[in-house]
Amino acid sequence: MRTRQERADYIAGRLDVLYPRITVPLDHQDPYTLMVAALLSAQCTDVRVNEVTPVLFALASTPAAMAHLTPERIKTVIKSCGLSNVKSRNIHALSQILVDEYGGEVPCDFKKLEALPGIGHKTASIVMGQAFGVPAFPVDTHIHRLSQRWRLTSGKNVVQTEKDLKRLFRRENWNRRHIQIILYGREYCTARGCDGTVCEICKTCFPCRRPVKTRKT
Repeated sequence: MRTRQERADYIAGRLDVLYPRITVPLDHQDPYTLMVAALLSAQCTDVRVNEVTPVLFALASTPAAMAHLTPERIKTVIKSCGLSNVKSRNIHALSQILVDEYGGEVPCDFKKLEALPGIGHKTASIVMGQAFGVPAFPVDTHIHRLSQRWRLTSGKNVVQTEKDLKRLFRRENWNRRHIQIILYGREYCTARGCDGTVCEICKTCFPCRRPVKTRKT
């Protein structure tokens, strides 16, 4: 498989076989709870987030209810997710903004989402894609690492990786494709478990390669 497109087409087919049905790894009920869960997932595992959010959402599962909590109260619930000082302040602040400016609703708009405290492009893409069905391709560390290993991108930064992946994969498949890559990375092509020569996709795409190192974002 000499070209990026050839590799992308093979990878897409293999991922569809391995993961024909996908669900968002973060437990949620609506766009708001997905956004909060995605914010909490920064430098934290989805497993840990899914342990914390039921407790948090039992206290407050809407922007109005969350805004009535203090950042200190939110922090006591989410502290095991890490970065709890910043995350608790951002959750409280964005909830208040949603109440004040958007009638308690999460806007279906990239720019408006990215303007909220703690919501960067990746989190906005998760909300737009998984909550609203707008084609998006969030790039996290799993996707960035695998995209480099599979030589789908130059991998200089996540912005370039996202652009390259969007060119290689069909737009109507972006929302499920990014989750499939995450799932594959966790199961078969982990940071320590595969050096670019071990997992099925790496071996198939590059049967004669030597171990490779991936660059951080």
